[in-house]
Amino acid sequence: MSKLVKIAGITIAASRVKAKATHVTLLCKNCRSVRTVPCRPGLGGAIVPRTCDHVPQPGEEPCPLDPWIAVPDKSKYVDLQTLKLQENPEDVPTGELPRNVLLSVDRHLVQTIVPGTRLTVVGIYSVYQASANQKSAVGVKQPYIRVVGLEQSRDANSNGPSNFTLDEEMEFKEFAQRPDAYAKISSMIGPSIYGHPDVKKAIACLLFAGSKKRLPDGVRLRGDIHVLLLGDPSTAKSQFLKFVEKTAPIAVYTSGKGSSAAGLTASVIRDSSSREFFLEGGAMVLADGGVVCIDEFDKMRPEDRVAIHEAMEQQTISIAKAGITTVLNSRTSVLAAANPVAGRYDDLKTAQDNIDLQTTILSRFDLIFIVKDIRMYDQDKRIASHIIKVHASGAAASSKNTDASEGENWLKRYIEYCRVTCKPRLSEKAAEMLQNKYVEIRQKMRQQAHETGRAAAIPITVRQLEAIIRLSESLAKMRLTSVATPEHIEEAFRLFNVSTVDAARSGINEHMNLSPDIANEIKQAEAQIKRRMGIGSHISERRLIDELNRMGLNESIVRRALLIMHQRDEVEYKRERHVIVRKA
Repeated sequence: MSKLVKIAGITIAASRVKAKATHVTLLCKNCRSVRTVPCRPGLGGAIVPRTCDHVPQPGEEPCPLDPWIAVPDKSKYVDLQTLKLQENPEDVPTGELPRNVLLSVDRHLVQTIVPGTRLTVVGIYSVYQASANQKSAVGVKQPYIRVVGLEQSRDANSNGPSNFTLDEEMEFKEFAQRPDAYAKISSMIGPSIYGHPDVKKAIACLLFAGSKKRLPDGVRLRGDIHVLLLGDPSTAKSQFLKFVEKTAPIAVYTSGKGSSAAGLTASVIRDSSSREFFLEGGAMVLADGGVVCIDEFDKMRPEDRVAIHEAMEQQTISIAKAGITTVLNSRTSVLAAANPVAGRYDDLKTAQDNIDLQTTILSRFDLIFIVKDIRMYDQDKRIASHIIKVHASGAAASSKNTDASEGENWLKRYIEYCRVTCKPRLSEKAAEMLQNKYVEIRQKMRQQAHETGRAAAIPITVRQLEAIIRLSESLAKMRLTSVATPEHIEEAFRLFNVSTVDAARSGINEHMNLSPDIANEIKQAEAQIKRRMGIGSHISERRLIDELNRMGLNESIVRRALLIMHQRDEVEYKRERHVIVRKA
């Protein structure tokens, strides 16, 4: 205690600025004499004497005990602010709550720090009496750190790599020159996961990220790539998320069911002892400059999901609660995993009915992968043998696991190095090629919408064009080149085609491949459904299908009829698609 200490961490909360007295001027209420008492620094108070040292004249009343009144306008003050510093999320052992410590910041350091900033702080470790109402516990003091100086860790605008050795830099540059660098990096991602080559490449792009841009008019364009993995259970989606959490230099992992809107963005909390409001950053703010992995994305409440919209596109979180209006930075990539509506991907339904997310959030994802669990003999055999190998060699590898962790650490350092040193831009040739390709994709989508008479489930907008630019920049960044060439654009387009465009086209088009008999049966089923259900009545889906089954109608035909009626807005699903309501 009372020594200089140096600690590193991330600020999670900042209070309002208060005025703290350095010298208190006291006035005696009896004899009007004035004294100045120095105030202890930090969160300590001033020690006010009990008696007045004025010698009474004969016939004058002596000064009573505790005669002093503080005169505020003759005292001297400095600014004071309290911050909460929490240990960095990557240093917290699993299953433990992160520890935090109070910082008191004064004079010119006030209001230089917003929640979510990573800091290294030098200060004096001191204690203060927690609150006045706990008179009994004299020995119990609250520790805090009186900050002398602070330094923000590696900010986005800091120049060059400070913490890399020359040998490392040489090794990284050599690696980037290799022709198979891209393939090597994507093979390092999730090495224990079989298959999914394109998902691995996309996650490599997400980890390296494109380049941020500041336009002359102050608009910021994001460089972060967002990826959504949508698909059947047991296709290693969460494995990918866990891997990214370990590999990304800064990462926060959260599950959709267990996180609220405030927990993801930011919240305003009232401090119990001082009764004042604190601003506390959530997961998106803590992962500023890194990746947020959100598992079970479809299980989130819709109002919580909306909270991420602004963080994903504008890269800020604005808050207006309890008289605090601020904007926090959240320059993060989002990697989300979700299951389709019915739990499994249903090929009989269209893409819209499988992906039950709003268009607004889908257009913010740069790449959307539909990961299907395909039942094929050869593939099942290969996957099974791969998994058995992983389990069998797992016991052996645990003894000599230095090699695997070394690869992981190397990848982490390489990603960090690339992100700090390299800021690629598009070449002119590449830009022209991009323009033509984008127009072509829009044309195809328009044609498809014209043929089927309905818009694609995933819109292709200008955001998707920006996504391709970001992808090609991140591919250039992996090679440490400063210009994105047409080859990079080719690969970015290929990734975009196998993910988002494919997802937009997936599912069957019922209007295309119906034979006349089936169309007739569907018409009959529709007529029966309408006879069975009056307008405004509701019935459970299972019961309706069973009743129509007894009348000799096939179950899949009934389901298709319901789907078609749902698209025409004649029926509506309620309560997680269990209950059907007939609309006017």
